[in-house]
Amino acid sequence: MTSKERAQFRAMANSLEPEFHIGKGGLSEGVINQTLDSFNTKELIKIKVHLESAEDTPRHYADMLSEATSSQVIQVIGGVIVLYKENPDLDKKQEKKKPAKKSKPLSNVKAKRALAEKKEAEKKKAKRDFYAKKRDKNF
Repeated sequence: MTSKERAQFRAMANSLEPEFHIGKGGLSEGVINQTLDSFNTKELIKIKVHLESAEDTPRHYADMLSEATSSQVIQVIGGVIVLYKENPDLDKKQEKKKPAKKSKPLSNVKAKRALAEKKEAEKKKAKRDFYAKKRDKNF
């Protein structure tokens, strides 16, 4: 995995809520199974480690989980672990759900483009006029 891909996954993980928590019980078989189940529906998951009650460091848990689930550790910050596992079946499911795009009449597209260009030209002219008035006030 390249550093750019890793950075992209870190950015995507910012908006995620933790799927589950690891506490004083540590990394049990149930946590590993829960992680594997999460990877059936998602490729990127976030896990919270309770630092006060956990027996080991979050980094150690991240390495153990990634090894047990064949996933990759994206980041470990504080008590938060982000894991990624590619799921090709998930991509196929998303492709099936996408509706077919309807083609728009060409004249409609051209008209919208012309209108957008006209609005952009008006904005530029208004901006030039605004700065011209400002410049005239200063002299």
